[in-house]
Amino acid sequence: MHYNILLLIFAFIMTIDVCYGQQANSKSVGNIRFEGIEKSDEEYLTQFILSHQSTDPSDSLILSDVQRLKNLSGIAHVDYRKENHDGIEQLVFEIEERRTLLPILNSGGITDNIWFQVGFTDINWLGKGQVLSAAYLNNDGRHSGNVYYKNQRIKQSDWGYTASISSWSSLEPLYFPEATVNYEYGNDGIGLTAIRHLDLHRQFEFGATYFIENYKKSQEQFSDVSVGPDQLKQVKWLTKLQYSENHLNYHYFYLKGIEWNALLQNVYNTDDRSWFHSILLQAKTYARIGARGNLANRFRIGVASNNDSPFAPFVADSHVNIRGIGNRIDRGTAQLILNTEYRQALLENSRWGIQVVSFADAGTWRNPGGQLTDLFDPDQFRIFVGGGIRIIYHRIYGATLRLDYAVDVLNQHQRGFVVGLGQYF
Repeated sequence: MHYNILLLIFAFIMTIDVCYGQQANSKSVGNIRFEGIEKSDEEYLTQFILSHQSTDPSDSLILSDVQRLKNLSGIAHVDYRKENHDGIEQLVFEIEERRTLLPILNSGGITDNIWFQVGFTDINWLGKGQVLSAAYLNNDGRHSGNVYYKNQRIKQSDWGYTASISSWSSLEPLYFPEATVNYEYGNDGIGLTAIRHLDLHRQFEFGATYFIENYKKSQEQFSDVSVGPDQLKQVKWLTKLQYSENHLNYHYFYLKGIEWNALLQNVYNTDDRSWFHSILLQAKTYARIGARGNLANRFRIGVASNNDSPFAPFVADSHVNIRGIGNRIDRGTAQLILNTEYRQALLENSRWGIQVVSFADAGTWRNPGGQLTDLFDPDQFRIFVGGGIRIIYHRIYGATLRLDYAVDVLNQHQRGFVVGLGQYF
């Protein structure tokens, strides 16, 4: 009898000891904290990590969480550490934030055309990754402006949306067979888009834009040849469907991975009840080369309804696709563009980075009413090579000054200097 009681007491003591030992040796995380955040919302950051409370995260899982946080636009850098308080392990993410509420102050121009832009933008509005921007542009004495808002996730759900209103005014060269004609172009529109996230890397967007286009023949012309309508007004509806995948990983200004998207657009002209369709595929790849090198590639292919019209959708432009080529040198109803860029860091620290860049930009397009074989016509090819420099300030999102100079390898008299903010792609 006494022997049985002693066995029960011994078993009870061993059970307590085992349970206590399991608790003391447990690696489960009792608390997750974020340090260093001033603007970012903790609840917003938590939705991007998998090391949730009361789990047993491995080092590889925590490092994946660190990378996901670094990929957020409002975060410059992330480290982590583990702490133990009263037998409870805590996981602490050390956050280094970027400034994301920024003024928009741009200016430039050429002879008789000085332009300036003022406004603001925030890509981490309210600390929840929302985007809000508003800007006014005065270009050649013409007034343009836009307001844009994006809520990536409504109350941490898989749904989001964007809303925008814009008014654009510019001088646009339109290319007729007889001559190039300058038009005063205006575009006023309002749009709404829904976003459906499939996971952290994949999403669909679908929406519509109502806009009015106005064309008026300018008094400033390239020649005395007069072709095309004196004035044209078109009321249109645009619907779009876009699928995107983003597998990019950020480390300060270095990028690694792939990002691609497919965009289908349909435009309905309410005046003549005609339809216009276009599809654009774009892919970007980035690879780390050694400790300070980055190889970047961008490929774009677009095909649209082949209307024989000077109002073609795809443009060849220094600021869009081929550096050095000039501003709006041509338009087409199909395009093939390849950009390759190697970036080598000369300086990098916690605040600044300086890169030298060598690049090649190549492109071709189909003329309105032409054939797809136009894309392979040597006369349509443009190949520019060049170099440049990037001056980067880490603490402010998008604070990259870009200076590039390019020369056409097929016609060395064609060359140009391009200045901009942000990486070219």
